[in-house]
Amino acid sequence: MDDLAARLRRARTDAGMSLAALAARTHFSKPLLGLLETGKRTISPEHVVAYSRALCVPVTALYGSPDDPLRVAHEWLLSETPAARHAAAGRRVGPSLATELEERVVELRHLDDVIGGGDLIPLVRRELADAERVVNEASYDDGTGRRLLTAVGELAQLAGWVASDAGQYAEAQHVYLSGVSAARDAGNGPLAGQLLSSLSYQMANVGDPADAALLARSAVAGARDATPVVRALLLERVAWASARSCDTDGTRRTLDAVDDAYAARSTGTEEPEWVYWLDPNEIDVMAGRCLIELGEPARAEPLITHAVDAYAPEHSREVALYRTWIAEAYARSGELDAARSALRAARKAGDGVNSARLATRVEQVARLVGADA
Repeated sequence: MDDLAARLRRARTDAGMSLAALAARTHFSKPLLGLLETGKRTISPEHVVAYSRALCVPVTALYGSPDDPLRVAHEWLLSETPAARHAAAGRRVGPSLATELEERVVELRHLDDVIGGGDLIPLVRRELADAERVVNEASYDDGTGRRLLTAVGELAQLAGWVASDAGQYAEAQHVYLSGVSAARDAGNGPLAGQLLSSLSYQMANVGDPADAALLARSAVAGARDATPVVRALLLERVAWASARSCDTDGTRRTLDAVDDAYAARSTGTEEPEWVYWLDPNEIDVMAGRCLIELGEPARAEPLITHAVDAYAPEHSREVALYRTWIAEAYARSGELDAARSALRAARKAGDGVNSARLATRVEQVARLVGADA
């Protein structure tokens, strides 16, 4: 993000244009443009387009590296979705569209690793809307239909997750539940369970944890044919909701069940791509978070710290989020200096990430440790 800010500033100065003059050519204020160029405000694709048009500089030149996540997001916004392209070609669609959609879901899901929900949500919304339109209006055979419905269900899960990260909780709930319908129509029980458990995770964080626990357990019960890693993921959501509900025994039993489920994985069992991120480090982070909720912060801190140290730096949102839990663990253990240091590290890691979830979490921990929000 700092590199992008510097490129915007350099492009403006190379064009001999002042901030005031640039503001006059765009609908953005001079103070906002100054914050963008100094890296103090998150830069969105919309900002880059405005600079490109006002300065007559190609968007690609402003983004720099073709691997820049925001550049990838911008290019997605400008390109036509596979569903829209196939729908324009005729009402009958075949396996090739299903394959394209499956590939697009994977790409979008991995973009979520490096882009905050505030920047990713318009891409996923559009992709989901176009895919739903094809499913509702086009014709296809049964096999293609099941694949299309599964892709819609996976897009709905991602859209709900991204909307929740952006603080759009009502939208997240709506798309999660619409995705459950698609997954059930596709006969994909584990995906329906993933959607329901994702909603339970949101409810545990911003709603009634007791209701979240009930929903999470229902997701596990409904996904009877879940593979080991999927089952471990669904059980993690049960553990978190149980911890938020102050159910100590239930949380401990479920965390043990998570370990058992994950240990049962095998090379002979094909797992869905959407559990690619669940590994022992993630399991330790969730266990640590649950321990903090249960009043055992001293046991939690080493688990989370060890896991965070293994993360790639480009996964900045997760690194920042997990460092806030380290800060909370220190704070609840009475080590306020260490807590404030960990919170500073979290802020640094998450600088420029457009995530309401992260911003809210930082504010909550800042109040806990007595630091400025």
